Amino acid sequence: MVSIGSIAAKVRFSYYSASSHHHSPSSQATLHRTLRFITKVRLKWVKNRGLDHIIDRDTDIKAAALLIDLIARSPSSSPIPARSLSHLQKNLGLTVPLLRFLRRYPTLFIENPHPRYPSLPSFSLAAAAVLLRRRELDLYSADASAAASRLARLLMMSRSRSLPFRALAPLRYDLGLPSTFATSLVPSRPDLFRIIARGDHHRLALVDWPSDLAVSALQLRHADSISNPSYRDFKRGAFSSATPLTFNMSFPRGYGAQKKVKAWMEEFHRLPYFSPYEDCSGIDPESELMEKRTVGVLHEILSLMIHKKTKRNYIRSLREELGLPERFTRIFTRYPGIFYLSMKCKTTTVMLREGYQRGRLVDPHPITLLRDKLFYVMRTGILYRGKGVTKLVLDEDDLDRLGNEGGEERLEGGNEGCDEDEDEEGECYEVEDDESESESDSDED
Repeated sequence: MVSIGSIAAKVRFSYYSASSHHHSPSSQATLHRTLRFITKVRLKWVKNRGLDHIIDRDTDIKAAALLIDLIARSPSSSPIPARSLSHLQKNLGLTVPLLRFLRRYPTLFIENPHPRYPSLPSFSLAAAAVLLRRRELDLYSADASAAASRLARLLMMSRSRSLPFRALAPLRYDLGLPSTFATSLVPSRPDLFRIIARGDHHRLALVDWPSDLAVSALQLRHADSISNPSYRDFKRGAFSSATPLTFNMSFPRGYGAQKKVKAWMEEFHRLPYFSPYEDCSGIDPESELMEKRTVGVLHEILSLMIHKKTKRNYIRSLREELGLPERFTRIFTRYPGIFYLSMKCKTTTVMLREGYQRGRLVDPHPITLLRDKLFYVMRTGILYRGKGVTKLVLDEDDLDRLGNEGGEERLEGGNEGCDEDEDEEGECYEVEDDESESESDSDED
């Protein structure tokens, strides 16, 4: 089996060998001087119903999963009053009152009278939720090594090789980390992590630089073609638009055929790719080379997320730590073939387009598959609530069958309209010359 470390070494050697072969120091200087004259294209943001529907569905799944975790970790064995959780409504991303949300899913949350105040709505976990919770903990344990690698890679992209826990905590669900990662996952890897205490604030830092992890998702995907380039790749040169290190771009039908867009894509791909784990201090901050590096950093961050998406504000809180430009969020709308920016659910979510195909994750993580099963249990509660059914009998075998033997088709029943190709057919992008830098980022809700 080929290790990630060997792949990383081959990628770095092959890339720098090609770079030195095709560009002398004088030509590199010329390249840096001419970068700012690349064609600029401004693309109008367009809503994508299919991707928005995924975000809408996943918002409810995330809220349910976090509530299950909170109730399960409660030190009290008594039902938890809904009002004690109501302050979490905004953090959970809910657009409805929390009490209504809990009552909407009786197959997950059982409403019980409070032992001291019978009129106070209180909730405990249903049997199906307990089973899903147990399976989730098993997956976290089995995925501990990969989860530590994802967390380490995020730290490796920061300037100080460390990040504050207050910035990591909101990302833990998207990274596929347990809620107790600071007290479980981190201490289990003293070879990789250490905690730095600075007054009331704590930071998570790397013990040493794990060179075997210093390879991006883009490099991993093209590792074979980089280390063993074909004659066609060699003939076209390391920085041609046919180089293996090109970003996947998914545009609406007919959009990529427009001349200005084609010229922009060719010039963008012709620029050299710098790994997010490489030092970028020598790159002109105002150059197009730095812009492409920023695209690479954002692409890598979203690649680390198991759902290939996260909230824009979560990345914004890491802007200075990651060395991103002040107005980096323009990148998401300027490169709609790589990213999708959604305004769904009264927040702004950033999604990696290549991570999804026809409404599904291309490479689903085991934890995301379990969350799909959680969605099935949630839908079952809604479908049968009006018929008086408030309990779902679910055992281990039933849970394994969800997503198999027809279970996946039942899941898709609540995901209508997620055929991305059909939704994009009616989209229309406005292409303009970007002669000014007067764009401004909209405030996060």
